Amino acid sequence: MTSRRDFLRQGGTALGASMGASLLAGSALAGIPRLLAAAPAPDPAALEAFTDIANVRELMNAALNAAKMAGATYADVRCSRQRQNFVFTREQQIQQVVDTDTVGIGVRALVDGTWGFAATRLLTTDGAAAAAREAVAIAKASRVARANPIEWLPAPVVANGVWKGAYTQDPFDIPVEQKAELLLKANANALKAKNVKYIFSGFFFVKDERNYANTDGTVTKQDVVRTWPTMQITAVSADFTDFQNRSNMVAPMARGWEYVLQNDLVGNAQKWGEEAAAKLTGKPVEVGRYDLVLDPMNLWLTIHESIGHPTELDRAMGYEANFAGTSFIAPPDKMLGTLKYGPSIMNVQGDRSQEGGLSTIGWDDDGVKPDEFLIVKNGMFNDYQTTREQAPWLRWWYEKNKRPVRSHGCAYAQGWDNVQFQRMPNVSLMPGEKDLMMDDLIAATDRGILIQGDGSFSIDQQRYNAQFGGQLYHEIKGGKVVGVLKDVAYQIRTPDFWNSMDMIGGKRSYQLGGSFFDGKGQPSQVNAVSHGSPPARFRNVNVINTGRKG
Repeated sequence: MTSRRDFLRQGGTALGASMGASLLAGSALAGIPRLLAAAPAPDPAALEAFTDIANVRELMNAALNAAKMAGATYADVRCSRQRQNFVFTREQQIQQVVDTDTVGIGVRALVDGTWGFAATRLLTTDGAAAAAREAVAIAKASRVARANPIEWLPAPVVANGVWKGAYTQDPFDIPVEQKAELLLKANANALKAKNVKYIFSGFFFVKDERNYANTDGTVTKQDVVRTWPTMQITAVSADFTDFQNRSNMVAPMARGWEYVLQNDLVGNAQKWGEEAAAKLTGKPVEVGRYDLVLDPMNLWLTIHESIGHPTELDRAMGYEANFAGTSFIAPPDKMLGTLKYGPSIMNVQGDRSQEGGLSTIGWDDDGVKPDEFLIVKNGMFNDYQTTREQAPWLRWWYEKNKRPVRSHGCAYAQGWDNVQFQRMPNVSLMPGEKDLMMDDLIAATDRGILIQGDGSFSIDQQRYNAQFGGQLYHEIKGGKVVGVLKDVAYQIRTPDFWNSMDMIGGKRSYQLGGSFFDGKGQPSQVNAVSHGSPPARFRNVNVINTGRKG
């Protein structure tokens, strides 16, 4: 039963989530509130237990010992705390402040080739052991539904691993008044731009502290902070017949408050507002085929949807079909080394090591140190994203190419109460050998469109047919930008699109974009992932007019 006090506390949190959902509905940020889950605050005793690292080790040992005694051949345990702080404003009003804090233990047990998982908020040795025994019982009960036993791939043992993310100033140490004041000052400056009428701005901060141990002997402690300062600026024409938005100016990163200051929302807000207003003067695009010069802050989303998702091995094998879809890159034995994803200048890397990357981590939730691997190598499809459970599925491919059969370190769980499974690493289009910049690509383009920033998109269940918008559109003629366009979206078939790429920027032009909220799984989980790229040019791409009425 829920006490009146718990009901009021949870109800207040749920109201915050509801208000956030209402505020963001219909915007580019509309998917965000799914993370604003109502949950009881951690018990003070649990927080005290979590801050004592010796006690946390004792709890994890109790869980592992109980799992082995109950019959597990392998077990792992995660004792973690995740805090979230979101601040939302509109014009000169503070709309909502949301804080969540959750701490607990999750135990996964392997029994006779079958998984079981259980979790608890009770941070005592008895609580941890009880969760472990429940995980083993669930594994035994699930045996009847198992088709094939899991082959659990060995991994190097990390006896005492410690890793900290690339942040220098913890945003949870910054007073909420200071955060709100910065946003309101930025809003005020954006409103100075002609025709700008509405502003949404916000901060999203997540701090994840994870302790992990398994029966192999691996023990790790990790600490990561993720930050996303965001604005959506709306300009309205004088006759009220048109409105245009400018949003998603700053990419989310695994950094701290220093990243907010670095991006200077207050100093840049009026310029961003003027960009929104300039879209009102844009010429509606003529439908047809154009050469596209895509900025990294547009291209990251196309990479995410048309390369990141279809190269998840569980999706390719059909395990995500009911919720997230399947992949056109299937079956693996027909695609690996055979599918020409793009031209020879195309190399796509999976990793969890890029500094500031949203998926960057020291060890994954299988206890594996992730490696860097080429998903696409010289234009050819070369590898899938894998975990310790999945890598043996591709043993034939790795042995054929004299490569070790190892996990790429792609296991992840949103929180202590979620079971880990395969999630996307940072997936990035690597820069070319020539030192080309955006201006070089524009200068080489006779008739085209420059697209900057990410916008709305749609893609089919196999990640094959899609269309993507953007934020800013500029017409290119004779190697020069000649004017502003609007209502632009480009349509793709994934392999055709990537094979049309004929120019790519160099190392100096490389930038990281990314998704703060990427959903997958049932029950659904959210992770964060970065995608880097240089600018690139694509030839003869079909462009539609999104403002045209039937």
